[in-house]
Amino acid sequence: MSDVVARPRVAIVDYGMGNLFSVKHACEHVGLDATITESREALRGADAVVLPGIGAFPGAMETLRRLDLVGPLQDAAVSGTPMLAVCLGMQLLMSGSHEFGWHAGLGVVPGEVRPLRQALGDAPLKVPHIGWSAIHPACAAGLTGEPMLKGLADGTLMYFVHSFYVAPERPDLVVTMTRYGAVDFCSSLRSGAVFACQFHPERSGPAGLGIYANLAAALGVPTQERGDAREARSEVRTA
Repeated sequence: MSDVVARPRVAIVDYGMGNLFSVKHACEHVGLDATITESREALRGADAVVLPGIGAFPGAMETLRRLDLVGPLQDAAVSGTPMLAVCLGMQLLMSGSHEFGWHAGLGVVPGEVRPLRQALGDAPLKVPHIGWSAIHPACAAGLTGEPMLKGLADGTLMYFVHSFYVAPERPDLVVTMTRYGAVDFCSSLRSGAVFACQFHPERSGPAGLGIYANLAAALGVPTQERGDAREARSEVRTA
């Protein structure tokens, strides 16, 4: 009889956009069995789903429809399956986006995706917003109420690459806010079992890796199997 315990299975959605192998490496580092896939069956059989992404909203939605993944992603979001959506992945959860006109999204989170350039107005800031920016809690309770941000402090720096931002209809879904110039935008949100962030945890050093470790913890991975991420609490960069 084998003593090997099966690791939680994570399906990383492959629709041709995103840091797929960086996400896979981060998942494996914290003790998760991660698979990059475009299979409907793999999504439905996974213990958790990661929806990554870098690129344009319209093309991403077109690819998800072509791969027939819209339904499985919507089902996963409402079934209680833990889901982590990153950058463009976060934007795809919304009702729709104003990128290159209006395009419908997955509709998991009511709200829209707006252009950062328009919000900045005449401010002499570059778009896309690229680099390290601080995340701040959206309510007085701080970050302690969000399991995926456990161990992170107000002002922790995360790495961003984006030209658009999400505007949820329900303010109570917003977990953190980030400022770029004079614009305060939603940098992470929680809706049921879905946690979404505009920043890239897989590119955000020990603090970002801590988010993947928190996902592993939620899926039952023992502390000793979560790699160096368990050290992230004492190593986070803060503003």
